[in-house]
Amino acid sequence: MTTLEDSYRCCKDLSRRHGSSYFWSAKLLPPAKQRHVHALYALARTADDIVDARPAPGSDPASDLSGLANRFFSDLEAGRSDDRVLMAVVDTARRFDIAPDAFRRFFEAMKMDLTIASYESWHDLLGYMDGSAAVIGEMMLPILAPSDPIAAHGPARDLGLAFQLTNFLRDIDEDLDRGRQYVPQDDLRRFGVDLTERRSTPEFVALMKFEIVRCRTLYVSAGEGISLLPRRSAQCIRAAHDVYARILNQIERLDHDVFAVRARVSMPAKLALIARQLVT
Repeated sequence: MTTLEDSYRCCKDLSRRHGSSYFWSAKLLPPAKQRHVHALYALARTADDIVDARPAPGSDPASDLSGLANRFFSDLEAGRSDDRVLMAVVDTARRFDIAPDAFRRFFEAMKMDLTIASYESWHDLLGYMDGSAAVIGEMMLPILAPSDPIAAHGPARDLGLAFQLTNFLRDIDEDLDRGRQYVPQDDLRRFGVDLTERRSTPEFVALMKFEIVRCRTLYVSAGEGISLLPRRSAQCIRAAHDVYARILNQIERLDHDVFAVRARVSMPAKLALIARQLVT
């Protein structure tokens, strides 16, 4: 029989194995709060695995995702779950009174990944990112306990957007393998780029520079909310902010050729950025 502690340990394990930047940044939070960050990450990871994995014979990702969502909302309403991951997620959601609508928007965005291969404009992409990224920032706010939740709402959303746009730029090549393009199509036309050619042309470099400026603007906006957080929460978010923003620097060091090498921040560099927060 799975206990609540078992469930939180499972979520922590998922975070350690798949989300090292989030996992190590969360170490800066009080231990009692770390587990809730791991629970939210585990839910996102479980849904991501459904939509991103190559379907096994006879499997149906749409049905699997719908089943996960239905079970979550049923368990959330009941106030308990016996699922190894959802037990901790339900406990976190109820403990911090996270709005069910936030989870609905998240699952709706995950469904979009099963049917939508590209987005025409930045506005259209933001519609997807509302549920896949910005809403994660909203879910985190009650755990982080800002002094002014209303003022912190926008920066929290922008940090989620910045993280995901960073992932999109880093993972262009991998997303093409999945049949998806997360760079707005009107930007591609403006710069004369066909991503399916997988070539780092001068036009592609110009496109990437444009998108990186857009992404850094989100990081600046997100950073304005850090002063509203208590010390340990601020250290955690500043560390995650700095580690993820460093990925953009790595893309630039690779002359923007994300097709040749995946931009990474080394573990020693991550740990150094995180450790730096301990003296702030």
